[in-house]
Amino acid sequence: IGATTSTFGYDESMSRYLRATGRADVAEEADRIREHLTGDAEVYADPERYFDQVIEIDLNTLEPSLNGPFTPDLYTPISELGAKAKEHGWPLKVEYGLIGSCTNSSYEDISRSASVAKQAVDKKITPKAHFTVTPGSEQVRYTVERDGFIDIFEDMGASVFANACGPCIGQWAREGADKQEKNTIVHSFNRNFSKRADGNPNTHAFVGSPELVTAIALAGTLDFDPRRDTLTNADGEEIKLDPPSGIELPPRGFDVEDAGYQSPAEDGSGLEVVVNPDSKRLALLTPFQPWDGQNIVGMKLLIKAFGKCTTDHISMAGPWLRFRGHLDNISENTLTGAVNAFNKETNTVKNQLDGSYGEVPAVQRAYKAAGIPTIVVGDHNYGEGSSREHAAMQPRHLGVMVVLVKSFARIHETNLKKQGMLGLTFNDESDYDKIQEDDTFNFIDLDQFAPGKPLTLEVVHTDGSKDLVVCNHTYNAQQIEWFRAGSALNALDKDA
Repeated sequence: IGATTSTFGYDESMSRYLRATGRADVAEEADRIREHLTGDAEVYADPERYFDQVIEIDLNTLEPSLNGPFTPDLYTPISELGAKAKEHGWPLKVEYGLIGSCTNSSYEDISRSASVAKQAVDKKITPKAHFTVTPGSEQVRYTVERDGFIDIFEDMGASVFANACGPCIGQWAREGADKQEKNTIVHSFNRNFSKRADGNPNTHAFVGSPELVTAIALAGTLDFDPRRDTLTNADGEEIKLDPPSGIELPPRGFDVEDAGYQSPAEDGSGLEVVVNPDSKRLALLTPFQPWDGQNIVGMKLLIKAFGKCTTDHISMAGPWLRFRGHLDNISENTLTGAVNAFNKETNTVKNQLDGSYGEVPAVQRAYKAAGIPTIVVGDHNYGEGSSREHAAMQPRHLGVMVVLVKSFARIHETNLKKQGMLGLTFNDESDYDKIQEDDTFNFIDLDQFAPGKPLTLEVVHTDGSKDLVVCNHTYNAQQIEWFRAGSALNALDKDA
């Protein structure tokens, strides 16, 4: 569908949750104006009048499903997954089932998964796949442990990970992942792009609900449908799982001993941030340079990305996350996952200074050292995935000035604007095919940058021929000021 946001009308379940989490005062205020915290009655009555497109989904007709591999929008009902996996060569054997992280570790999620796990324990069913639980917060972990759910998972043989993003963002030291063997995992995390969970490009990751992930981990195979199939227990008996059940909110309330929160100083005006200059993980930021008001010319192509280029391709997570506080060090992973359209390889691009091929960050640093601005060209939905600010900060830090694509993921486009970069789209998508590896790019009207007015790039090829590429943009007046100032932070500092 392509939606990037959604709204749910305020209801009784939201009120109950607010009260259960110590926000009764908020619930009371929301209850008082509840008619204003949902869609208007006339919109519900006649949605076609107010929306460009109305899609109605009957939840009663949905069946358990998994999405994947390699993208969260490839939907397959569980009843069809076995045949589809065989057709496409996806490994049927499931190596791991993983639940939790921020997306699916609410008390209700954990309780529903635990209801399946308890059946396994009580009925002597041993999981065929490894199983892990990653609590989304210390409050959730403490509460579900207090209420016995952690014991159930551990009795089933599960491993309980730290309260963190965990494997969802590559914080998973998975044994054997470096062998890059073809394998399948199922998880309840929100994204499943290539290499995201364990760094292995051959890990086929499928996304499902926590209870379905738990059931499939018990079976150890993608073609298991818990509604109709049975599992063999330790006594050789065929066992059919009962439907999962859950508890919306903890009957004894949420609890935690140490939430890990440290209050800031009441007056921070006199505080100084001191960072060890030898630190590999922390470094103070240097403001980006403002635009000089002139047309940017002489730009070289850093990479023409082919196909899917998510924020994971632009700024990988996993072990790199330890450098999130050190912009220069984390920039060593910039665009290393993007596929070069000219050789269909990752992390290998041409250095136009000497004609050699090198890793993307190294080539870009060479351009920066030579004072040469660069451009990145991309395909559709460039920057989809996590709203990772580093995916915009890193190219900017290394000297990339422009990202020109067929279409953007909305949040990444905004992040580029905030970092003082030009996020542009082809007016004619076929112009993507005109971009060659040794091209040079010159703006001819950037000095007239204004809302609603396209920009024009002169693309100079090595044979001397030229193409004029019209570039659309969505910058408003304020965002153009961000570009002029060098970044949104620079603009805010100037106005302070």
